[in-house]
Amino acid sequence: MIHFRLKQALLAVLMLLSLAVPSFAVNPNEVLADPALESRARAISAELRCLVCQNQSIDNSDADLAKDLRLLVREHLKAGESDTQIYDFLVARYGEFVLLKPRFQERTFILWLTPAFLLIAGALLLFFQNKKINISNALPELSDSEKERLVKLVSEK
Repeated sequence: MIHFRLKQALLAVLMLLSLAVPSFAVNPNEVLADPALESRARAISAELRCLVCQNQSIDNSDADLAKDLRLLVREHLKAGESDTQIYDFLVARYGEFVLLKPRFQERTFILWLTPAFLLIAGALLLFFQNKKINISNALPELSDSEKERLVKLVSEK
């Protein structure tokens, strides 16, 4: 009985450990022989959005389209193209959406500047709110005649 429970516990631990192993979508048959080119391919793939998964890079996606894009990137690298040429080709083919980090352009400047604008607006709002609170706390002291009048008003009620 103890031997059986020990096997069950060991099996449960092994199953949990297998979940902790990261999965990489790049298949061994996709890897380039040249380590420098493979490193560039992985860097480029990490910057490209999987058009099926949409919130994942093609480097981490198991989708068929992601695999096709990884192979396409590797073909362009083998052809001797630069990283910029590969990005330009993919943007021309799939649109700016294929980039996980969009470029700073006329069409995307609002996307890039909105967080900074909101941060500055929030800081200004906090500054002026704090200043308003400090002004309201800095009321002048009552004179003796005003204090006597206040006491009379309160005692009348």
